[in-house]
Amino acid sequence: MTDHLESPAPRRGFSVRPDGFVIGSTATALRESGAGLLLAGGPLVFTLCEIVAAGRRVVLPIDAAKAWAQENGHASDLAAALIRINAARKPFAGLAFDRPRLMGVVNVTPDSFSDGGDFADAKTAIDHGFALREAGADILDIGGESTRPRSDAVPVEEELRRVIPVVKALARAGALVSIDTRRAVVMREALAAGAAIVNDVTALTGDPDSLATVATAKADVVLMHMQGEPKHMQENPIYADAPRDIRDYFVDRLAACAMAGIPPARIAIDPGIGFGKNDGHNIELIRNLAVFHELGVAIMLGVSRKSFIGRLSRKEPAKQRLSGSLAAGLAGFDRGAQILRVHDVAETRQAMAIWQALAGGVSSKP
Repeated sequence: MTDHLESPAPRRGFSVRPDGFVIGSTATALRESGAGLLLAGGPLVFTLCEIVAAGRRVVLPIDAAKAWAQENGHASDLAAALIRINAARKPFAGLAFDRPRLMGVVNVTPDSFSDGGDFADAKTAIDHGFALREAGADILDIGGESTRPRSDAVPVEEELRRVIPVVKALARAGALVSIDTRRAVVMREALAAGAAIVNDVTALTGDPDSLATVATAKADVVLMHMQGEPKHMQENPIYADAPRDIRDYFVDRLAACAMAGIPPARIAIDPGIGFGKNDGHNIELIRNLAVFHELGVAIMLGVSRKSFIGRLSRKEPAKQRLSGSLAAGLAGFDRGAQILRVHDVAETRQAMAIWQALAGGVSSKP
């Protein structure tokens, strides 16, 4: 397969979800025989394609899928999709995807659902950021406005007061810093203070200046999907087919980014678990996460401590959802997620080390 940037951009109305994932020596054999292809450069190999086109859905081995596409007038669509799915992702903000990456959460807020008030002052937040980095976080995500369900907006001046000292201190110490904001002025100030990544829950739609801000700064960006606004997003979220509706949303956002001068190599996407989704939507998104590989960009998954875990379990509060967070996060790795956004970095890093060994990331030879 050639580089995914050489293939036509994904389009609405035709989607390919890789499936039938295998690892280890079996994966190598299937790949060598042509029955399997690397998923985004590895270590997973996929052997099946689920194609949804013109109201039809088929699940077929790769060669049979190519034959079906040829017979139904979709040969070029499938060929382009397979190029994007197969191609290794470019480094994101300088991070190579030779292994999954962890984004550690630093909420400089008094009211976040997961750790409300624990790190609300700058010194505590900075110390927490250093601790997460020491525990194995590759990226530190600094946020000064809670976007939990039913939350109100924070004045921009207050958001800046909260985050800029933290961004500056951590970036000066050499940390790779992401700014979690939906406001262009906060993006600009944080990038000037040393942040390298913008993580926007509105996918650069919440502020008319956001696209130009990210493009001009040549920053990397995480585009997240959210249906509605935080204050009302959980009241009645509706989708025809959540994974593919959101996949099509990202097709449009990637096109908008390209027009603004933000190339795919500088973009990761996040389906936004819990942001305008009910429990059924969340599970379907995790189960079908691989549909987003067809976009040809890195995938970030944020499931850490989220409320759906408690609702599906025994109604545990946020800080007692570590086990569920690990289970959902590892399910993301099993579907090729490149970045996991987490609160509990040390514990997730340990679980990830075992996953890597099983997936073939660690040699068994002495």
